[in-house]
Amino acid sequence: MKAGSLTFKIADQDWEFNEIYKLNYKTFVEEIPQHEHNEENMLVDRFDKENTYIVCLSGKNLVGMIAVRGKRPFSLDQKLDHLDGYLPKNGIPCEVRLLAIKKEYRKTRVFFGLISQLVTYCVKKGYDLALISGTTRESKLYKHLGFQPFGHLVGSEEAQFQPMYITREKLENGTKAFRRALDKNSTLYSLLPGPVNFNEPTRAALNDVPISHRSNDFHRIFNRTKEKLCDLVSAQHVEILLGTGTLGNDVVAGQISLLDQKGLILSNGEFGERLIDHARRFGLRFVALQKEWGEAFRYDEITHVLQQDKEIKWIWAVHCETSTGLVNEIGLLEWIASTYQLKLCLDCCSSVGGIQVDLSNVYLATTVSGKALGSYPGLGMVFYNHAISPSHKLPRYIDLGYYAEKGGVPFTHSSNLIKALDIAINDLDINETYETAKRLRKKLLQYGFKIAGDQSAQSPTVITVMLPEELDSVSVGDAMKRQGYLLSYESDYLVRKNWIQISIMGKYETQRLFEAIRQLKKVCEMIKKGKNTVDTY
Repeated sequence: MKAGSLTFKIADQDWEFNEIYKLNYKTFVEEIPQHEHNEENMLVDRFDKENTYIVCLSGKNLVGMIAVRGKRPFSLDQKLDHLDGYLPKNGIPCEVRLLAIKKEYRKTRVFFGLISQLVTYCVKKGYDLALISGTTRESKLYKHLGFQPFGHLVGSEEAQFQPMYITREKLENGTKAFRRALDKNSTLYSLLPGPVNFNEPTRAALNDVPISHRSNDFHRIFNRTKEKLCDLVSAQHVEILLGTGTLGNDVVAGQISLLDQKGLILSNGEFGERLIDHARRFGLRFVALQKEWGEAFRYDEITHVLQQDKEIKWIWAVHCETSTGLVNEIGLLEWIASTYQLKLCLDCCSSVGGIQVDLSNVYLATTVSGKALGSYPGLGMVFYNHAISPSHKLPRYIDLGYYAEKGGVPFTHSSNLIKALDIAINDLDINETYETAKRLRKKLLQYGFKIAGDQSAQSPTVITVMLPEELDSVSVGDAMKRQGYLLSYESDYLVRKNWIQISIMGKYETQRLFEAIRQLKKVCEMIKKGKNTVDTY
């Protein structure tokens, strides 16, 4: 059975403790005959007031729990003489007990979720030695996790337990299974437009031994990656830079400066405003057509500017405006550029890899590795379809022609980032992303959320949720982070507008996406009621 939408937390509500006592009874009276039956069908542990209970909830249904306690004497002190003689010296111990998971949830992520939250709690409290009495029927599992058996069996013939301990060192350097639990604890699920989630081969590429950017092996991977990128967007050429989309757009601004012509910059969001800033810093001559964020450009208003100013020879715009998710139509811009004989330049940083993009008629366009292409951040790309030469008027690092002259590698490059990108491109499935985004938007609307912009013109990779006044976007985003999900909400422009964003970029898990929006609904309801959301793994 799938675990569905689960919450892992430290129990602090009366109803949660009642459910703990019921599960305790069901597990350690009915299933494992460790205690006597009673009419209440509830079992309160003798250390209940000193226990910290970590629980897993599915709605109001408690499906798993585990207890931890650091106060001596432990239960094992009463079962084994000279307990400390079995243990490593100078450790700060705690005792972990009462692991119980409902049968229908035992083959889900509940176990590792509880262990993950337990690790967080123990590290926070400074414990470096954990003791358990492991049921003999699960001794193989505990040993696999890194627990060390000690002493003799305890308990009754019907319910025997093996005393065991695990050190923090063993926990950190132990078996793959336990490290997986630690990884789950330390890694939040990213729904950001960068950095994004990766597939395992992409992740592994970053750990490979680097190779020289002058070697034949590097150039083989490098040229293969360039070919894949060009094929993806139907461009003739691409240069791959060590840097970000900002560097790529500076390179574009540098190339435009060589034209020594006036241009038009379109802005209907944060990243359109940044193009204007790029242009100003390079001293470009231009006019700007600025609209409300999320409002699409019309043919007549663009052509009106062009008809009024015959000096305009280039146009620069953002394809997918990340701040709102709006997609400015390339076909419209190409038609206008062709009609008025303009050179079209595009910022495609949030579109290439997530949207079908055709750059065959574009003068210059940029993208990055760490967004929809699904790789690590650190590479910027500039596409072009014309012959290009170096220019001494430009700094070497942003001279696109110099890159072309040197076969794309004029300076030190990263074989690891190139290899990771090469692998990530193979895993792209744009059609699946469209379908997933369609379902997500539908579910968000069903939950009562308001999505920014005209849905017919929205990118599948960026969903912008406009929160009502009674909900603070920072509070919602912080709460979602505590629930294990990273949303985009901390940028100045999102804070100003009280927006949050869900991005579908990189290697995503459909189930986790829908869990995230169910959790978003729950978080918003709790905040509206004036309740603090709980810390989770």
